Amino acid sequence: MKPETWLPHVTVAAIVERDGRFLLVEEHTAAGLRLNQPAGHLEAGETLLDAVIRETLEETAHSFAPEALVGMYMTHFERPEREGITYLRFTYCGAGGAPDPARALDPDIVRTLWMSADELRACPERHRTPLVMQCVDDYLAGRRFPLDFVHTHSVGPKR
Repeated sequence: MKPETWLPHVTVAAIVERDGRFLLVEEHTAAGLRLNQPAGHLEAGETLLDAVIRETLEETAHSFAPEALVGMYMTHFERPEREGITYLRFTYCGAGGAPDPARALDPDIVRTLWMSADELRACPERHRTPLVMQCVDDYLAGRRFPLDFVHTHSVGPKR
């Protein structure tokens, strides 16, 4: 029997701030309704920037223009029924456009909302993970890395 291959899950998240409030989603999870930044998994063939733009649009109906990388985060969740899961999260900050009212949100998203850092800090039990607040705190502390901090190597067609 071949042992299970361990692979980390690569995710992206967007920090969008307007007038001291942050764009969040309220989503269905296995633990109930939780708050998160617009976030999701990197898909095959995507760059990290493509993924964060796509995920923000799918989850909030807002366009997103990344301006900087706030940070790269690793977290591990143990699961008693099988091997734990490790997530590598790349969080970007940038400008969000106006929402497209004709666009449906992803099925697990209940709604989008805008919250201040203090409002978010006051309800940690509602956060999807501790990274929700950590990313906001890093953003507020001025953490910014240029978009080209993470290099994407594209392999072209074989000749």
